[in-house]
Amino acid sequence: MKQRIITGVIAAALFLPIVIFGGFPFIIVTYILATVGLFELLRMKGMSLLSFAGAAGLIALWLLLVPARYGSEWLASGAVKFGVIAALAFLLLVGTVVTKNALTFDEAAFVVLAVVYVGVGFFCFGAVRLVGLAYFVYALFVIWATDIGAYFFGRAFGRRKLWPEISPKKTMEGAIGGIVSAVVVAAIYEWAAAPFASLAAALGVALLLSAFGQLGDLIESAFKRHYGVKDSGAILPGHGGILDRFDSLLFVLPLLYILLDIAR
Repeated sequence: MKQRIITGVIAAALFLPIVIFGGFPFIIVTYILATVGLFELLRMKGMSLLSFAGAAGLIALWLLLVPARYGSEWLASGAVKFGVIAALAFLLLVGTVVTKNALTFDEAAFVVLAVVYVGVGFFCFGAVRLVGLAYFVYALFVIWATDIGAYFFGRAFGRRKLWPEISPKKTMEGAIGGIVSAVVVAAIYEWAAAPFASLAAALGVALLLSAFGQLGDLIESAFKRHYGVKDSGAILPGHGGILDRFDSLLFVLPLLYILLDIAR
């Protein structure tokens, strides 16, 4: 626990200034995190980032991450990003034939889904940050509050398992406590920074993001349980890998970006 706290404090001290500064440094960090995330997923499957499928997936990932403000408007368009995913899928399907099934259909499908999962999630890192720093920090606070609230409520009141086949330690009481904590923190943040039009909007979004973030956490747990690994990686002592730390945000930020786009 001590190592986990120390790593968390150091990571936050390094990450938050880059988030606040934004711009090109933030985009570079996003590319690095996404690349490591794809590497972690491929390693779970027993695939290499340097293989044909891995390299194709990496190029597609980098194209998906191109933001409008720092790259070509054409590359940043939704139609081109869809085309990138479609091209990756067809390329890997051709690869199954050329390699005489040395690259299997399952592996090709895994790479495409991994690129979509990591690529869309980390693209929305930059997208939400471009909409406004206040929204990105709001999302961080909501997720942190959810994690902390779920942990302490689960330890104090946890009786009923949330999803024992996937994550044996999580409880329904912890999940509810995480949502309550997120809503309380969102109320305080809205009072201090007022990123939303009303308190009701801030609380409603917090409720959705907290629930969605916990779903993202469970999905990452399902990946690891399926592939028989404890953590997605070991780059963060006490926390595991990049996906272990960003699994909730990979689900929360796309949802927040959609909500913000609807509200504009």
